[in-house]
Amino acid sequence: MTFIPYSCQTIAEEDVEAVVAALRSEYLTQGPALPAFEAAFAARHQVAHACAVSNATAGLHIACLALGIGPGSLVWTSPNSFLASANCARYCGADVDFVDIDPHTRNMSVVALAEKLARADAAGRLPDLLIPVDFAGLPCDLREMRALADRYGFRILQDASHATGATYLDKPVGAQWADATVFSFHAVKIITTGEGGLVTTQDPVLARRLALLRSHGMTRDAADMERTPEGPWVYEQHSLGFNYRMTDIQAALGLSQLRRLDPLQQARIALADRYDALLADLPLLRPARGADRLSSWHLYAIEVDDSRTTVSRLALFNALRAAQIGVNVHYIPIHTQPYYARLGFRPGDFPHAERYYARALSIPLFPGMSEAQQARVVEVLRRTLEA
Repeated sequence: MTFIPYSCQTIAEEDVEAVVAALRSEYLTQGPALPAFEAAFAARHQVAHACAVSNATAGLHIACLALGIGPGSLVWTSPNSFLASANCARYCGADVDFVDIDPHTRNMSVVALAEKLARADAAGRLPDLLIPVDFAGLPCDLREMRALADRYGFRILQDASHATGATYLDKPVGAQWADATVFSFHAVKIITTGEGGLVTTQDPVLARRLALLRSHGMTRDAADMERTPEGPWVYEQHSLGFNYRMTDIQAALGLSQLRRLDPLQQARIALADRYDALLADLPLLRPARGADRLSSWHLYAIEVDDSRTTVSRLALFNALRAAQIGVNVHYIPIHTQPYYARLGFRPGDFPHAERYYARALSIPLFPGMSEAQQARVVEVLRRTLEA
């Protein structure tokens, strides 16, 4: 019995050829492939600027810094995400808090956000930055969040690590509403560079800060220098930056993958549609959809509906794993981790995120998945739930 992963990369021959071409070129890093990838990604997502980085965590980190986050700042994010969505603010010395999720979309709840903002306004400590997360690839309610940001004076950094290719209000994710948007190109994401990430923004000043921060805070552009350069070799460091650069090898793979984004996403949509139909009669809660947005379907996350079955999440997880099916769980709420518990967070603080986690399973979904593999996943789910 072959193992079915919960997700995996889809590498075509043209991807291999693109990487080989980069390996045979004059540049393995800091060459022409990187700006070509950035330009193509920006054009696809209808945004003026794109800054590729070594991974999405690095993108979140320098985006926080570029947006002015530091000691004394307050950043709010979703508890239903990977650790990086909160850790990025802590790297900057900022305080972190969370906004509970909408139990239907599993994204940050606009209602909970508005209520928390009203309380924060009365208490005299509003957030400086909001980091909403497009969980599983479903875009957040960015229009409403933008209205709240304009009212209360905070910035928005959209964590679209799951959402490359997703659309919201007929525009690509990252095109508007947020001050900056971060994407991930990890191996199991919508497109991959192996590891890698990218930050988009419409703001040229913010884009320049990002470019400096990803490469040691350093410039070789004479027009930006504070002193007259004595020769063409001169560089200046203007801020404390990092080595968060993406290589040309990665960028070449990313550019090749980006050209196939539409068929890769269509394959995910077809699998999600088929799961919806095949699982409709089982005691499971399926992912939300929205008439005004299209998910990238990075994950197909279900919940065990304990009002209709006595089968536990653990039993279902173990049955799938025993059948060589790579089920996973996304995510353990960030605030329940020991590090965040030491900052004062406790179980019960964000009950909708905790309730979702207690019942959640991510079942396999990736472009190369066959209908036979999908049928096998459904058969094990059905057999276990109906036992």
